[in-house]
Amino acid sequence: MASVIFDDQAFNREVSFCRVYSQESKKKLEKLFLQNRISYFIEWQERSWLARLFGSENQKERNVFTVRINEADVERATELAQGLEDIKLRDAG
Repeated sequence: MASVIFDDQAFNREVSFCRVYSQESKKKLEKLFLQNRISYFIEWQERSWLARLFGSENQKERNVFTVRINEADVERATELAQGLEDIKLRDAG
């Protein structure tokens, strides 16, 4: 039986691209990514019990999403997301 060696190969090139703070902006970003064939993963961030208890009324309704994409698509995705509201891009460095 032959074995497969994966010494020089890395398969997981996913990076945290941005945080999105509204449903509308998340939908717009998803649509842009789909139109431009950028694969993505969206992770919903749970707020802590204390943050929900002591947060302002405006923030209680806010959802926070972390968007992860392949590192090869970061430059193109940054150009696409520049004009969207409620999105905070992560530092590239």
